[in-house]
Amino acid sequence: MNLSDFYYDLPEELIAQTPIEKRDESRLLVLDKETGELTHRVFKDVLEYISPNDCLVLNETRVIPARIYGARAEKNEKIEMLLLKDFGENEWEVLVKPGKKCKIGTEVFFRAENASFDEKPLLKATVVDIFEDGNRKVKLEYAGILNEILDQIGVMPLPPYIHEKLQDKERYQTVYSRVNGSAAAPTAGLHFTKELLEKIEAQGTKIAKVTLHVGLGTFRPVKEDVIENHKMHSEYYEVSEEAANIINETKARGGKVICVGTTSCRTIESVADENGHMKAQKGNTDIFIYPGYHFKVLDCLITNFHLPESTLVMLVSALAGRENIMNAYREAVKEKYRFFSFGDAMLIV
Repeated sequence: MNLSDFYYDLPEELIAQTPIEKRDESRLLVLDKETGELTHRVFKDVLEYISPNDCLVLNETRVIPARIYGARAEKNEKIEMLLLKDFGENEWEVLVKPGKKCKIGTEVFFRAENASFDEKPLLKATVVDIFEDGNRKVKLEYAGILNEILDQIGVMPLPPYIHEKLQDKERYQTVYSRVNGSAAAPTAGLHFTKELLEKIEAQGTKIAKVTLHVGLGTFRPVKEDVIENHKMHSEYYEVSEEAANIINETKARGGKVICVGTTSCRTIESVADENGHMKAQKGNTDIFIYPGYHFKVLDCLITNFHLPESTLVMLVSALAGRENIMNAYREAVKEKYRFFSFGDAMLIV
C-alpha cells in the first residue's frame, strides 16, 4: 500500500493544544467496523459499549520528565537530550540537539535550573555509541534516584504540535499511570477518570494492566512511499501472568477484549500466539500493524485521532478498514472534533 493512501486534510485549528477541563467529557466518535456506521457520543458514554463479560486492557506506563538541558563539559555549550529508552545498567538511547556536538566520548553535565556552570552537576551523560538514525547511546552517572533527579532537571516531552504550556503535568498522565519509563503518554487513556474506571469494574468488567513504554518512534514520520518498507521502532513491554489470564479467560467465555490505545493493542498482539493465547512475557516489540494484518486478540479499540500518514492511522485502518477510517476522519473534521494527544476519542467496535 502507498503512504498517500493514509493522508487526510486537517485544519491546524483542530489540533488540540490543551486538555479539556473534565477528562471524560471529551467527544467520542463510535465507529462500527463492520458497517462503517458512525455515532456521536460523549466519552463517559463508553460505559454503554463495555459489558460485564468483557475486559479492558490498560497501559500503566508513566511519562517521565525526559527532556533535559545540559552543557558540554569543555565549552559550556548548551545540549538538549530526550531520554527515549532504558537499556539497563544506566545506559539510555537519547535524541540529542545539536547532534554534531555530541561525538562518542562527549560528556554532558546537567544541573538544577538557574545553577551556575561552577556548581556540581546532578547528572552526567557520556556518549558511548551513535545509532544509524543519529540517536545516541549514553551512560548516565548520578548520585541518588534517577526519577527524583529528573523531577528536578527535566521537563515533560510534549509532542511538537503542542505549542501551549501545560499548566498541570498530571494532565499528560493517565489516572492509572504507575510504571515510569515513557517519552510520551498513551493518550487514549487520558479520557478516563478514576470514577469512570470504578463504574466499569463495578459492573463486573475485568481490567488487564500491561506496560509498554512509549518511544518517540511512534510519532516519527513514515518516509517510505510503500508502507511495507517502513521499519518500525522498538519499544519495551511487560505482560504479567495476571493480565494474560484475564485476557485468556475473557476470550474463552466469548467476551470482548477492548484495548485502551494503540500501545495496549500492540502489546497484546505482540505477546499472543497464533491461536490468540496470552502468556506472561516481557521484552521489546517492533510490531507494525497495517491493513492486511489479522488481529489475534483485540476485538475493540479506544483511541485518539492520529496524524495523517502515521503508523497509527495504518493500525486503526487495519482494524476497521481504510475506507471506514478515512470516512470517519472526514466526519470528525467536518464536525470539528479535536485531534491528537489532547483531543477527542474514537471507539472502534
